[in-house]
Amino acid sequence: MATTKPLNPLIVIVGETATGKSDLALRLAEKFNGEIICADSWTVRNKLDIGTAKPSSEEQFRITHHLLNVVEPCQDFTAAVYKRLAQEAINDIHSRGKLPIMVGGTGLYIDSVIYDFGFLAPGNRQAREELSSMTLEQLMHKIDELGLIIGDIDVRNKRRLIRLIETNGAIPSRQMLRPKTLILGLKIDRDQLKNRIMKRVDNMFSDGLEIEVLGLSQLYGWDCEGLKGVGYAQWRGYFKGTQSLDQTREKIIKASLDLAKRQRTWFKRDKSIRWQATPVNFYKIVETTTTFLNTPA
Repeated sequence: MATTKPLNPLIVIVGETATGKSDLALRLAEKFNGEIICADSWTVRNKLDIGTAKPSSEEQFRITHHLLNVVEPCQDFTAAVYKRLAQEAINDIHSRGKLPIMVGGTGLYIDSVIYDFGFLAPGNRQAREELSSMTLEQLMHKIDELGLIIGDIDVRNKRRLIRLIETNGAIPSRQMLRPKTLILGLKIDRDQLKNRIMKRVDNMFSDGLEIEVLGLSQLYGWDCEGLKGVGYAQWRGYFKGTQSLDQTREKIIKASLDLAKRQRTWFKRDKSIRWQATPVNFYKIVETTTTFLNTPA
């Protein structure tokens, strides 16, 4: 009688920015012979290091990381491409007898893998160029004319508004949660989160974020996709001489808090997430993970 091959396990760590996801992933990877798959729409880009809080060289030496620096700063990169690369990484890690641990705050990337999204076909290039030439206000007006529902789309994200128009409001198909998948979510107090974000931003400044952004803006220009992210876009006024360094810092902190709010909204809808209060009880998480790994799918 034929038997079904058991699906290999996957650990997923999600949550808002600056909650300690990467640190937990490192500790679990060391404990369970794992490798890390980064699920972040900015750390996939090469040369964006300090402003994305990319894992350090020491951390990457300790544990192998996948899906870092896979695309140049200004190149297009979609969730569909991420899904394909992540699945390849999961298969590769399993083939070497190790445990894949996916970690990040980009919910669309993560869900595309664990819920096996079926993405829609890309739009017509000429039509996309026409839409790209429109302002955010014009795109919103067109969406209203078409009677499309914006839902939880970030209305400041031009690419997502364009994609909504291209697909006429259709969304990717979504399957049931991937079997043998444990999703751990880090939950943090709002004041604690703000303090952590402020400390992270100050560390970025000390590590040379200003020089990194200046070099990238001179090399690629402010229309480069990579320079539209949190930690980068907020510098534009500073280099134009219209805002101070302190104002730049405050803008980055506010943008980070806004990002955290969007991440919180995305992840709180997923009832499969096992939420863990921060600072985490690592021993409890190890116990949860051990039980998960030893339980048949």
